[in-house]
Amino acid sequence: MRILLLGALIAGTFSVAAQAKSVAVNEISYPKESIGYEALMRGDNERAVSQIMASEQISKRDPAKLLNLGRAFARMGQTERAAGYFKAAMESRESVDLVLADGRVMNSKAAARAAYANLQTRVATR
Repeated sequence: MRILLLGALIAGTFSVAAQAKSVAVNEISYPKESIGYEALMRGDNERAVSQIMASEQISKRDPAKLLNLGRAFARMGQTERAAGYFKAAMESRESVDLVLADGRVMNSKAAARAAYANLQTRVATR
């Protein structure tokens, strides 16, 4: 199984305090810009969505792609779309391990469940 380093991005999807540890993170095992990682790290959500949607190199069911789309849409306040992408990542036949910014390894399905639950909590507390 592939292990992907998406550190701060995935950690930022949940309520994980990972700021104390400085970790150099980037896309691993993916062509540059194919999962919108750098754009998301800069806070450029629209560009991230554009890059991800334009990338034909990565499967539409790739968990990292789905998680990053969910993250971008959540940041833009499009919670229904974000929830749809998090659900798709949970239901994807593909599964990868992600290395979080705090050094923990989490399966993409677990990451998607956590991101979805966090999104639901944020929506409920509005």
